[in-house]
Formats: sequence, C-alpha cells, structure tokens
Amino acid sequence: MVQVCVNGARGGADGAVVPLTPEAMADAVAGAVAAGATDVHVHPKTPCGRDTLSPRVLAVTLEAIRARVPVPVGVTTGAWAEPGPAARVARVRSWEALPDHASVNWHEPGAEAVAAALIERGVGVEAGVWSGTDGAERFARSPLGPRVLRVLAEVTDTGAETAESSARTLLAGLGTAHGRPVLLHGEDGGAWPVLRLAGRLGLATRIGLEDTLFLPDGRPARSNAELVEAGLTEWRAARHREA
Repeated sequence: MVQVCVNGARGGADGAVVPLTPEAMADAVAGAVAAGATDVHVHPKTPCGRDTLSPRVLAVTLEAIRARVPVPVGVTTGAWAEPGPAARVARVRSWEALPDHASVNWHEPGAEAVAAALIERGVGVEAGVWSGTDGAERFARSPLGPRVLRVLAEVTDTGAETAESSARTLLAGLGTAHGRPVLLHGEDGGAWPVLRLAGRLGLATRIGLEDTLFLPDGRPARSNAELVEAGLTEWRAARHREA
C-alpha cells in the first residue's frame, strides 16, 4: 500500500502546489490515485489555511474527495489542529460525515481518549508513533493497540544519512506492534531513504507533499501525483533488489 499524504500542516508559504481548499485537495487526490496511490491522508483546512477538526470543514472536504475517488480517506487528529484532549474528543463526537480512518499521535496528551472516541464511532485508527518520542512505549502498553487499523511509524529524523538508522531503531522499539500492520514513512530529507527502507522490508509506506516537496533527484515536485509515481518506482526498485 502506498498512501498519499496530500498537504499535512503545510500552508501557502510552502508553494502553490500544496492543496489547501477542498476542491484542490480533491484534484490532488484524484491525480495521486491515478498515479497509483491506494489510500489517502489529508488535513482539512480552514479558509485561512489552518488545520482543523471542524465537522463542517471535514464534511465538505470528504465530500469533495469521495466524489472523485473510491479509495479510503483518512484525516489527522493532531494536537495542533484542536488544542486540548477534551476538545479533540468533542470534535470527533461532533462529526457527522466520518472519514474511513484518522491518525492519532500516540505521544500526544489524550491520545487514547481520542482513539477510543474514533473506535466508538467506527472510524479506523492509525496509531502515529513518532521517532524521538515515547510513543512506542506508550503504544506497547496500550489496551487499544490490538484494535487500531495500523501503525504509522513516522521517522522525524530529517537527515538523509541518518534517517534509515532512526527508522530501524523506531521499528525495533515497536516490536510486534500488537500484530497490527505497519506503515513506515519519513519526512523532508529523510523521506526517500525511509521509503526505500520500507520497500526493502516489504512495509506499506506513504509519500506526498506533507512529507516532502522534492523528488528523489532533488527537483521540486510539481504535484502529489508526481511524488506518488516516483515513490512507487523507488519502493518497487528497493523491493526488487531485496528479493
């Protein structure tokens, strides 16, 4: 599985290619799915470009994307989108349109309460476990671990030379991950080395403008679709070399 992460917390300062409106996100997702993405991670945005868990914005965003593609669509529940664990739980409970899944960063305060609220509503949970945090330890102890959809193993080390080592340390800390599937990905300078490692290990991964603005050769990416096409090529080549 290659998931496209179309925008993340990026905004207008990151360039016009980053989709910020529901219509632009839907266009980006449609292109990425045509290029081979089979799953979507998106950050719904307020009109001023800020990440939000607003039920109205979420509904409009999901409607626009689902009108264009038939693949699962997930959203963020990051603390920056709605400060305060209780407020995030309240937002989840107020949603009328539901995503197929939502990411929950396990190192953030109130992560288990947010995850429980999602599970209660029938929304799949992507357990975000970041390197450089105590997320792996918290997840290992969590009674909700066996109930999540998958683990998002996120390598926050942005060094091209060190990200792979950080990824291996993170995976070792996850252990069996409660038997759940693992999606491994990096960011910025570490995005491509970690994606190739995912290929060698046969793990799901993701790529998109949330994780990097650049292609493997260093050229600026013109779209999420271009990143997905390059990502699939890199993942398959790494997998083939390992086979």
